[in-house]
Amino acid sequence: MFQFIYSLLIRLALPFILIRLWWQGRKAPALRQDWQHRLGRVPSIPGPVIWVHAVSVGETIAAGPMVRRLLARNLGATILMTAMTDTGLAQARKMFGNRVTYAYAPYDTPGAIRRFLRRVNPRILVIMETEIWPNMISQCRRKNVPVFLINARLSERSARGYERVRGLAAPIMKSITWVAAQAEPDAERFRRIGVAASHVEVTGSVKFDVDIPEDVRLASEGFRTTLGPRPVWIAGSTHCGEDEQLLQAHRLVLAGHPDALLIIVPRHPERFDAVAVMAQELGFQVARRSQGQGAGGVQVYLADTMGELMMLYGASDLAFVGGSLIERGGHNPLEPAAWGIPLFSGPHVFNFETIYERLLADQGVQLVQRADDLARAVDLLFANAAERKAYGARALEVVNKNRGALDRVVDGIIERL
Repeated sequence: MFQFIYSLLIRLALPFILIRLWWQGRKAPALRQDWQHRLGRVPSIPGPVIWVHAVSVGETIAAGPMVRRLLARNLGATILMTAMTDTGLAQARKMFGNRVTYAYAPYDTPGAIRRFLRRVNPRILVIMETEIWPNMISQCRRKNVPVFLINARLSERSARGYERVRGLAAPIMKSITWVAAQAEPDAERFRRIGVAASHVEVTGSVKFDVDIPEDVRLASEGFRTTLGPRPVWIAGSTHCGEDEQLLQAHRLVLAGHPDALLIIVPRHPERFDAVAVMAQELGFQVARRSQGQGAGGVQVYLADTMGELMMLYGASDLAFVGGSLIERGGHNPLEPAAWGIPLFSGPHVFNFETIYERLLADQGVQLVQRADDLARAVDLLFANAAERKAYGARALEVVNKNRGALDRVVDGIIERL
């Protein structure tokens, strides 16, 4: 009954979802491209297919090392990467070019999922983190397509929500073939909501297995050369409500370090123009990367391009990870940590609870509450090269000592193929 009611509601909502997609496409034309994919009308793929689904940019980046390992194993299968967002697919294309196939994930209606599965005919479905779509999972089970949740995490709040409708959600949970959980608390919550205990395994977070491709390292070194010896800090994946706070912090930093540069990287492309205007109205000299403007002589460098955040982290002395000064839940702090640079976050990091616990335990991250706290912390590390180096080394050590989940996940996928 639950499946019937859910499917009916999403069918009724579908026309409005498509209208909203078309409306959003005014500012992001890529959303209108290949919109038929969302109804399951994707090109047919011959031969065996490994379907990897990541909802957006963060999950796509997390899936990157896993996909590289699968490609290196020469499994004789096409890897199909899907995402719900245009930015997610753009990130995947930037990472893999023509080595994999791409499509938008279908909306979770019975018809769209059926059409998609008929055209793709995957051997397995690998879902990054916790994108639990009832029709996607149940129809994969009907076609004997194993469903894996990789790097899976489940907050206590979400677990309680599933428990309230356990009788309705249990059939979906029982259809999941394997949950590779980030930590034991996540695994325990998945068992609580109905996933068979024998199907749940703690593999650790694959995000600790972050790799920095050689071309990214070279690009980062080249960009840093253009910045010169000035102190540089970066605010990555920022959200509405954070940018003004970060600009206020930068004003305070400039009082002690007049040549300091802030690289600001908004999470969503539709906010690029608004952040540029905000910085200019606050009196900062601003350059925009998308317009080919250099950072020499400016105070704020707006990185309004896609897929370059990892490279920009490597060109910076310090990093602030966004989505954390507001109640967004934070973003992945391991990308700057892998470069061995000190990192900061706001207090709201519940999306990466386990990772932050490990960073905090080894003093590999500083949590700040407000803009003035952040400014003081940045100022202190800019003034003390030895402490800056020590903080970065601690962050990198946390990454290195927690590696290994990726091998366990890749081996588990291949074993279950």
